[in-house]
Amino acid sequence: MIEQRTQSYLELVDRELPGYVTGLYVVGSAALGAWQPEVSDIDTVILTSRQASGDDLVALAAVHARMPESPRFDGVYLDAATASSWPSDRQVVPFVVDGEFRADTPCGELNPILWLTLRRYGIPVRGPTVADLGVRVDPEAMRRYNLDNLRDYWQSTAATCRSALVGVADDEVVDAGTVCWFVLGPPRLHYTLAEGDVISKPAAGPYLGRMFPEYAALAQRAVRWRAGETEQFTAADLLAAADIVDRLADDAWRRYGS
Repeated sequence: MIEQRTQSYLELVDRELPGYVTGLYVVGSAALGAWQPEVSDIDTVILTSRQASGDDLVALAAVHARMPESPRFDGVYLDAATASSWPSDRQVVPFVVDGEFRADTPCGELNPILWLTLRRYGIPVRGPTVADLGVRVDPEAMRRYNLDNLRDYWQSTAATCRSALVGVADDEVVDAGTVCWFVLGPPRLHYTLAEGDVISKPAAGPYLGRMFPEYAALAQRAVRWRAGETEQFTAADLLAAADIVDRLADDAWRRYGS
């Protein structure tokens, strides 16, 4: 499926913009060996021969509009000058998130985790080998990114979730994807801080269980759900997932925040 979808994209973009895409590298869950049909997106880094013009952007939007909705084909576009700096400062570049093409907003996908994943696990579909790209990862920038992400994004989101659950019965069934997102996302950031490497969402479950055994059962259920097994989650599970976020963020700042 991944090979078929990347080839379909290349055929479309080469027809619309001959010579524009010079490199295509698969990252994300597919590169980490954890891609799941019906669940995972196809995440990519796309290198281009030039900075996108207005006409290029119109053509790219048309290409992505013709891509199938599932699995979603996501990615970031980098011209040679931008790629040479491997930016992590939310520059405005063309990118696709959840299948939606965007070109006029800061790209949050540009971060040290993307470059670390590309450098260590990226799968080349077109272009030079990953080793020949000269991908650079600043360890300090990666540390700060993970710490700030845990505190500013994840803990803030967890607090909003708790507020939304006020008055909700503990046994009320909630969206499984939301619970699993909270349970399996933050452990990945903590792991990168601890090990300087990247792990998949399925691997984040056991890591969380080792860090905090009291959440091991919930982590196992989240991994099973992501693998396609039937699992039901309640408001109590979602509150526990929000607590996981705080436990991981506080631990990360205590260990790695200095």
